[in-house]
Amino acid sequence: MNGIRPAGDILKGMERLFDTEEPRAAGRQPSPDAPLATRLRPQTVEQFVGQQRLLAPGSTLRRAIEEGHPHSMILHGPPGSGKTTLARLVAAASDAAFEEESAVEAGRAEVRAVIERARQRLRSGTRTILFLDEIHRFNKAQQDALLPAVEEGLVTLIGATTENPYFEVNSALLSRTRVYELDALSETDVRVLLDRAVAHGECGPAASIEDAALEFLSQRSDGDARTALNALELACETAGAGATVTLGQAEDALQRRALLYDRKADRHYDTISAWIKATRGSDPDASLYYLAVMLEGGEDPRFIVRRMVILASEDIGNADPQALTVATAAAQAVEHVGMPECQFALAQAAIYLSLAPKSDAAKRAVLAAREHIRELGAAPPPPHLRSSTRGDGGYDNPHRRPGHISPQEVMPDRAIDERFYEPDDAEAALRERLEEIRRARGRD
Repeated sequence: MNGIRPAGDILKGMERLFDTEEPRAAGRQPSPDAPLATRLRPQTVEQFVGQQRLLAPGSTLRRAIEEGHPHSMILHGPPGSGKTTLARLVAAASDAAFEEESAVEAGRAEVRAVIERARQRLRSGTRTILFLDEIHRFNKAQQDALLPAVEEGLVTLIGATTENPYFEVNSALLSRTRVYELDALSETDVRVLLDRAVAHGECGPAASIEDAALEFLSQRSDGDARTALNALELACETAGAGATVTLGQAEDALQRRALLYDRKADRHYDTISAWIKATRGSDPDASLYYLAVMLEGGEDPRFIVRRMVILASEDIGNADPQALTVATAAAQAVEHVGMPECQFALAQAAIYLSLAPKSDAAKRAVLAAREHIRELGAAPPPPHLRSSTRGDGGYDNPHRRPGHISPQEVMPDRAIDERFYEPDDAEAALRERLEEIRRARGRD
């Protein structure tokens, strides 16, 4: 058909784009076929479990919910901590239309369609809340598309992310939102939710559940309510109607759910922690194993390579300065090549970082220097080191000295005896060089 779409298809697409039909209410009752975690989602702030700090009486977020006056916000926290639920509570309390999009699937076209619908609603006095899950998945251009609508008040944006928003969200968008950091739920919080599910008969009216099974799920779900509830549901289905859910069935259900979550990239903290420790431990096979787990789980390669760059300085440092070059080159490859081809650059970097000699001397040095400044403040530089606009103050240029080393003191008086950098055996050449310089400058 010469690549030309029929007029009817175009008109249907336009109807979908500018459809003004109101979305279903944020507080609507979920389908009976929805997952257990969705069916048990609280409808009021009083039913919400966890996040006592954010939802304390009189807090900004609680008042926004109770008074029905929402503001744009970013909810940052681990999976299953209640980000989506809070967004729905805010929307339901404000009597606003609730639009929900996932940054994994939505693009600028979907965002523009939401904004157009919000514009039309506002003409009749109805506000719109746009909940954007996994907002860190939006690139700069996609995030920029949201700015005008947020600035003009066309939409109240609620973004949810498991990543640090100060790294992943544009500063312009951050300045127009308030960031709330959610904590992982405690074991007690998760147990409350599990007991609530049992009391509601979610596992069948005749089912019984061993207390050890509930205790296991509350302890081993890592504060993720969704994981615990969905594992409970799976365990109940495995046991069958009227049967007792045992500890073994709970263990099996949780393991199976964890694998599913890995593939969907909802849970990555344990795996990236294992990758860091395996790489720090100089085991390239283990490093590649955990890298493969993350890639198979759909992890964002940018998330992985940022940890590589950090590890190159934090755990290798000047024991092998080339490690930072390799890691930053891998970061460039991720941006310029993308998946799946950038997996080879990630593997190359993981192997190099694993086999590189390790030293955390640079990390210890800068932390010690910053601790010194926090405790004693920043002393002004000696006069001979200050800006040339004030005169050189008797500065002794080391390039005019034998070996390019001057004995002139460059520390402030009160910090002369401080030694922040202490190279270890992995930086033996630098240690020898430092000792040589200190002797030449008349220092210890």
